[in-house]
Amino acid sequence: MQTTRDVVDIITGGWRAQALYTAVKLRLPDHIAAGHDSDAELAKATGADEEGVHRLMRLLVAMGVFEGSESTGYRGTRISAALLDAPQSLSDMCLLYGEEFYSAWGHAHHAISTRSSGFEAAFGRPFYEYLGHDADVTRRFQRTLNAASMFFHQVPEVFDFSGKKVVDVGGGGGHLLATVLGATPDARGVLFDREHMMAKAREHLSATVGLDRAELVAGDMFEGVPEGGDVYILCRVLAGWDDEAVVGVFESCRRAMADSSSRLLLLDRFVEDENSTVLPALWDMHLLMTTGGAHRTVERITRLLDRAGLDVVGRAELPMENTALVAAPRP
Repeated sequence: MQTTRDVVDIITGGWRAQALYTAVKLRLPDHIAAGHDSDAELAKATGADEEGVHRLMRLLVAMGVFEGSESTGYRGTRISAALLDAPQSLSDMCLLYGEEFYSAWGHAHHAISTRSSGFEAAFGRPFYEYLGHDADVTRRFQRTLNAASMFFHQVPEVFDFSGKKVVDVGGGGGHLLATVLGATPDARGVLFDREHMMAKAREHLSATVGLDRAELVAGDMFEGVPEGGDVYILCRVLAGWDDEAVVGVFESCRRAMADSSSRLLLLDRFVEDENSTVLPALWDMHLLMTTGGAHRTVERITRLLDRAGLDVVGRAELPMENTALVAAPRP
């Protein structure tokens, strides 16, 4: 019986995910926080059928997303609080994973059998090309990355950025660089990413640490990176690319370093082939579904660094099974 229950719990995971997605799509956390605590009030606020809302709420309460009942009134929980329309909300993650990414996972058999992107099978074009044609999905994707960056505040605790020129390669909206500079008053930074990221990054850096401390440079990391940095950061930007491309980025960073004391800081989630835990293995599969990419083992990334003339000289663990690797240029 326990084995049957375990199988049922696993195979119904997608149903739970879609229930949570629907709650966010209907903005139920916000409506309940605003005091709409009955099926009728929630149906009126969302435009959904009252009986449908009742049945969804029954499941969401059982899942711990909300508390209470129709008779006592619904109340929020720490989970629903994380889904409110507010800074660092996980609501965009639920929408992205419940729509585009859920469709990509529907092609899991194809993706695994051919080692190709489930997203491309679902939508007819690669994920990043799709982002370039859908501004709404691009915004959700960037907000998802920002909200999922709960380990950023610990990065300055595992690496000393004091007095350094920090180059964040593929820095996106600037959240990591702003966190590093905010924690290190005498550091200065360069955010390097593609042109379409500049406006969002400029807005965030201007509002947080100021543009007097952070320069923005548009470009392609596969063609070169800004020179003269003391620290080059590569945070979650390598998984979608093959080994040769990654070695090329490592070599570009090494050539651009200010001197032999400069360092390359890799922030990523690495898989383990022995005694693997679920989260890294799951995210590795998710990369296959979305981009056709993969997470690497520490041993494999170390070999790629070695090919670029870089040696791993430090390692620190970060929340949510992320890891910081520090690499130094070989003399």
